[in-house]
Amino acid sequence: MVKKRAKSLAPDAVGVKTIAVSDLVPNPHNPRTLFDREPLDTLRASIAKVGILVPLTVYWDDDATTYVILDGQRRWMCAKELALPKVPVNHVAKPTLVQNIVTMFQIHKLREDWELMPTALKLEVLMGEMRERNDRRLAELTGLDRAVVSRCKKLLSYPRKYQDMMLDPDPEKREKADFFIELYSVRNDRFVNQMPWYSNNPFTQRMLEKYRSPASGLKAVTDFRLMKQHINNARKAGQEKAITKRLREFTEDDSLSLDHLVLRSANVSASARALLRDVERLAEAVRQIDVNEFYGEENLWRRLEQLMTAIRAKLVAAGRRLTQ
Repeated sequence: MVKKRAKSLAPDAVGVKTIAVSDLVPNPHNPRTLFDREPLDTLRASIAKVGILVPLTVYWDDDATTYVILDGQRRWMCAKELALPKVPVNHVAKPTLVQNIVTMFQIHKLREDWELMPTALKLEVLMGEMRERNDRRLAELTGLDRAVVSRCKKLLSYPRKYQDMMLDPDPEKREKADFFIELYSVRNDRFVNQMPWYSNNPFTQRMLEKYRSPASGLKAVTDFRLMKQHINNARKAGQEKAITKRLREFTEDDSLSLDHLVLRSANVSASARALLRDVERLAEAVRQIDVNEFYGEENLWRRLEQLMTAIRAKLVAAGRRLTQ
């Protein structure tokens, strides 16, 4: 069903020909809007040496009275810089808006990844046009990995101010999408959003400032995973008030490291839960032992005796009453 629908989204082929560079314009619906200088220079050098080996894919737009590029904008940009008079093109019928975006996603799915924010913006248009939000179906339509679709949708949850930071044409000034994707789990945590002092955008701005500052306690985007972990551990240990206070202090004070969010009681509680799971698994394994079958396994019995001695010693130290 999906394959049939995807096939209907592909524009019909018209033919291969040569078109003047000046008769082409970029596609206004191209999900790729950022073209960094270094890879462009590499492509231009290749075209200068051997020419354009792969034709551009274009369609004729009656309204604009020109050819629009579906695939090959970088090749066209390089051709203009090299003052080439014409370029080879594969002419297809004018696509619908949905066909346009889907075709471009499909064309580029096996190439170097685009920056995620421009991709997310075109995915947003596609979701609106098709009234589709399911990650799996969007992945099948576009050829994007489901994880990429999910990451794009996270970026779309941010205000335009932060989206624009990821769209800066200068790669040195451009904020990485990974920062906002990793922050998402904390920024959208229900418990965090209920903290009296918390507000989404000021918190996002402070995290961005801390991440930019080499003197702050935030060193890598993956630190947000640890932040989320510390918050979860504190909640499970019933330390909601303490972690609320600690997170606010960490947010406001650049001198504090992530360790400030570690509550000893919460940390111990998390370790106890992990140990309890191990004990339960071991207890079940011991119950399943067939004594006759394992009768001659001396190392096993010796280790079980040592384990019993260690357990009894810990129970005594904890003041627990021992039963025979």
